[in-house]
Amino acid sequence: MDNNKSIVFLHSELAGYFLSCIRALRRQFEGRICVIHWPVNPEAPFEFDFPSGVEFVEKSVVNDLIRYVGGLNPTTVVSSGWMDKDYVKVCKLFKGRCNTILTLDNHWTGSIKQRIACLLSPFFIANKFSHAWVPGKIQEKFARKLGIKNVLLDYYCCDVSWYNDLYNRCKDEKERLFPKKFLYVGRYVEHKGIFEMWEAFTQAIGKEKDWELWCLGAGDQFDEKTEHPQIKHFGFVQPDQMAKFIKDTSIFILPSKFEPWGVVVHEYATAGFPMILADGVGAAEKYVVDGVNGHTFKRGNTESLKLAFEQMMRLTDKEYVKMSRESSRLGNEFTPADWAKKLIEVDLCVG
Repeated sequence: MDNNKSIVFLHSELAGYFLSCIRALRRQFEGRICVIHWPVNPEAPFEFDFPSGVEFVEKSVVNDLIRYVGGLNPTTVVSSGWMDKDYVKVCKLFKGRCNTILTLDNHWTGSIKQRIACLLSPFFIANKFSHAWVPGKIQEKFARKLGIKNVLLDYYCCDVSWYNDLYNRCKDEKERLFPKKFLYVGRYVEHKGIFEMWEAFTQAIGKEKDWELWCLGAGDQFDEKTEHPQIKHFGFVQPDQMAKFIKDTSIFILPSKFEPWGVVVHEYATAGFPMILADGVGAAEKYVVDGVNGHTFKRGNTESLKLAFEQMMRLTDKEYVKMSRESSRLGNEFTPADWAKKLIEVDLCVG
């Protein structure tokens, strides 16, 4: 291990996809890696497989964060946004001594709030970060308006090898006869568009008994879910139990009224799922080509979503196969190894 190199992550909530990227980083990076993070979110109580050779520290047990990070002698600090004021203080102190990278997934909307943030950024944001790391083009625009000159793309990345393996295991069987089941994976909260999704689905199926909508997740509004013979609710499902659901369903839907990115889109693209996405889902720019491997619809619009359901329900086996393979191709274009390489290239150039 190179003791002169150290990457420190000041992270919010842990997620499996982030850990797959950290695992890839561990394979390529010769220095020390430390992840300081928030507690696990009770709405998404994942059981994590932590990569070896990486230090994970819950923020609440660190008494003096600045001193703790200083003791790690970082060459790069990666901070989750600017919402955690303690993290921002660390970046302010270390900017100029090492790379300080702001991760950002906010869309540029041109709102008054964002314009004020841009005006104040030289004093409160851009003066603390040497780089920004964003998932897509719409976030890049915001980062540049904040005055951050060095902007990296592709911050979010799923565990491509895991979902690719599931795709290959299920591919032959699903291409022979694809399951007539839609799949939603996400929280049960209003802004995810779940109520419009259930209403649109029940309207779209009419008297059609072949199709079902399978829903996986938990959330504050779980008890308000729509009960219907062709809508199945499975609650929260751990990643190691997902293989059955990927095998038995065929088309992924994410109806969010607003979704900054949506790593789940990358996951199910890699797994070979044709997509139905709301136009408020950021990841649509990278993983969905309308009419080629899926359809987008107007967010929050039940009629628009109903039409998207109906289009998918008319798919022939041949059309399904073509869409599925295109999703898989798009999902494999960026991997955790690519993510790690991108960060290491920045770490080689300190400041």
